[in-house]
Formats: sequence, structure tokens, C-alpha cells
Amino acid sequence: MGGRRLAHLRKGVATGLCLLAALVPALGPAPARAQSAPMTLIRDTEIEETLRLYSQPLFTAAGVESNSIRILLIGSKDLNAFAGPGVMAVFTGLILETKSPNELQGVIAHEVAHLAGGHSARSGEMSQAGLRPFLLTMGLGVLAALAGNVEAGAVLASNAGFFGTLGAMGYSREQESRADQAGASYLEAAGLSGRGLVNFFDNFRYQEVFAEARRFGYFRSHPLSSSRIDALRARVEGLSNYNTPDDPENVRRHEIMKAKLQGFINPGVAVVKCADPKADYPTRYACAIAQYQLKEPDRALKLIDALLAEQPDNPYLWELKGQILFEFGRTAEAEAPQRRSVALKPDAPLLRVNLGQTLIALTDEAKIDEGIRELKTALDQDDENSVAWRLLSQAYDSRGRNGLARYATAEYNYIEGDRRQALIFALRARDLLERNTPEWRRANDIVLATESDRQVRNVRGGD
Repeated sequence: MGGRRLAHLRKGVATGLCLLAALVPALGPAPARAQSAPMTLIRDTEIEETLRLYSQPLFTAAGVESNSIRILLIGSKDLNAFAGPGVMAVFTGLILETKSPNELQGVIAHEVAHLAGGHSARSGEMSQAGLRPFLLTMGLGVLAALAGNVEAGAVLASNAGFFGTLGAMGYSREQESRADQAGASYLEAAGLSGRGLVNFFDNFRYQEVFAEARRFGYFRSHPLSSSRIDALRARVEGLSNYNTPDDPENVRRHEIMKAKLQGFINPGVAVVKCADPKADYPTRYACAIAQYQLKEPDRALKLIDALLAEQPDNPYLWELKGQILFEFGRTAEAEAPQRRSVALKPDAPLLRVNLGQTLIALTDEAKIDEGIRELKTALDQDDENSVAWRLLSQAYDSRGRNGLARYATAEYNYIEGDRRQALIFALRARDLLERNTPEWRRANDIVLATESDRQVRNVRGGD
């Protein structure tokens, strides 16, 4: 487990995650429509899967190794997206503004072009800010943060340097034009239409006349112009896939993704449609989530059970059911649906984290030990999951396995970027663990990497 993490530790590279149970502070006042809502970096298996599915053919067309790119989902009502070294981020506000999969894929193609062209790294601004994929790991519960529902278990992240860099990012008009043309080529090579990208830009053509401070974030960092839109339209209209329609399965995924986000972000709006017994699946899904957000768990569970009667093999419905039961104090009842979600999608580490969290919250020692195994399996799949390390530390501590508890806490702090606490706990773990075990060696790697970081900072004169 964790060969990639070990390599990072031995190099002393700061590639950690940041996880804070606090609201993201606003970045300062901004006028009119440019006012950005608080931003969160969130995880959700279902939405990530859709974004990855949309992106994969475009990465392939661009010759970008998809496994080297983290796709971030940023919870914000702002309309924005960005690409940086090793990462591509899409804001929930942008997803909700897209009318079709093709529009969203058009924006993704444009960002992939920035990645392939190395535009965001042109002056080193991203690396200077220490950009890291600060990812959260609680799945559906995290999305509740968008509605301000902190007590429901949503965990929010903030990092002034990260978001400051994001706000400062921008591309030249020349780079924008090149990214348009390259993005159109990638869409064509992937058998997709470029119409969506043109339509998306055309929908916001009016942003060109706004003062910069009043524009959406995306059009501040990606300057828009009528001549640019017209040039792009002339290009894509001549391509062979211009009239290629969206894949019906992608349309379905798009509707579900938007409905899910609406249920969390605008529950008061989504719940209005709950009275329609003939509503389609995305609408009823959003209704169930909205009832959950409005603290009506019994109504939410009734809706979910009806959906499960139609789709008994949908892991995300089982995940949602388990999440609601857990968050409303029905921990023992949450176990069965969470087990079902994992059985249906065993390669999704976030679902295992949810199951592991429930199992270690039970009083049965056998369940706690099973929860430890689930968390370790999740970390085999994603060893940069800070919440899993924190939960693992709690589980080890409850079982009196002090060395392992301190080791897991060291991993958690290292991933979060708290090098001082990582060093403290790694030293304690190293003293308590048997020498030359995998955990002892990893704790030692943290010590060496952290001390190396400190030496570098001392040479540079900073902390």
C-alpha cells in the first residue's frame, strides 16, 4: 500500500491534502455579480465519475495522461473552471449553468487545452503558491456544506494561498484563442461536437461589456470577446462532428448530476417538485436530497426507498440512505445500506470510508476491527484520503493500538500540510511500533521528509 505516497515522502514533496472543519472564509468583498460564494473542495463519487467520463476522451485526444490529472469539484455558486499542473477543477456553479453534456465537455476541452499547452504554469504562479489537490472525502455529506449544513456532517476546506492563487490566475487572449482552437480539435478527435463550447460562450457574450470586477470568475480569468466567439464558431461549424448529438446516457448522467447538486444547494426549490408523483428520476432524487437537507429524514428515506424499489442496484441511492441514517443518529441502521453500496461498487474508496466510519462508531469490537479493515482497503485505493487516516487513528486508539493510532495521525497531519504535528506523531509512532514493519518505515519516512522540509525552509529563511 502507498508506494506513490512513499515516493512522495522520500522526496520530501509537499503534495498533501488540507482538511479543516470550518467554513471557508470569504476572499474579501467583490462587487455585484462577481461576488463569489464561499468555496469548498468536495468529493462525491457519482459526480466525480461523470466528470471523469466526460474528460477521458478529451485527455486521450490531447495526449494527456489522465491518471496524472486530479479532477477537483469545487463547491461554489460562482461560474468558473481552471486547470493547473496536475489538476483540473470545475465549479458546481458552472455545472448548473450548462444546458447539456456537450456544453460541459466543451468547457472541459478548453481547460484540457490549457493543460496540454502548459498555459497555467507559464510564470510559475501555481507552483509558487504551493497548489495541492486539497480534497475532502466524506462523499454525500460534504455536499451538504453548499447549503450551510455544517452540523449534518459536511466538512469544509479552506486555504488562503490556494484560493488566492486561483483568484489571480488568468490567461492571455492569445492563449485563450489557442485553447479554443485546440479544444475544438480535441472534441472533433473524440467524436464530439464543438457546438456546445460555442453555445456556452455565446450564452455569456454579455459578460464582455461588463467591467472586469463585475464578471463571473471564469470570464475574468478567461477573457471573452465577440471576435473570439465568432472565430471559434467558424471553426467548429466546418468540422465533421458539428451536428453529432449528445450520447443519451451522457444526457441522463448530466440531468442526475445537476439534480443532485440542486438538491443540496437549493433544497427549498427542489422540494417544490416533490408533490408530482409522475416526476422523473432526477427530480425525485433531488427531492430526496432536499428533504434530507431540510432535516426531514423520514420523508427523505421514504423517497429513497421508492427509488430503490425501481433501482435496487444503484450504489448511490444506498450510499445516500446510509448517509442520512448515520447523520441522524441511526448508526446501526446505516450499516446495511452502506454495506450494500460497497458491494455494488467495491472500487469506490469514498463508499468504504463511509462504511468504515459507521462500523467504528459501533460498540462491538469485531465491528470496529472490520471498520479498520474497510478504512485500510479504502487507503489501498486512495492513500491521500485524510479523513480515512483520521478515522483510522480513532479506531486504533479505541482498540488500544497506540503506535498505530499515532502513525495514522502522523499520516493525517502530513496530508493536511501540518508538518510540525506530523513530525511529532511520527516520532511517537516510531518509538512505539516494532522496527522495520511497514508502518514503522512509513513513520520514519514522514520524519525524514518533514525534517528535510524544515532544512529547506531554513536555507530559504522561511518557516
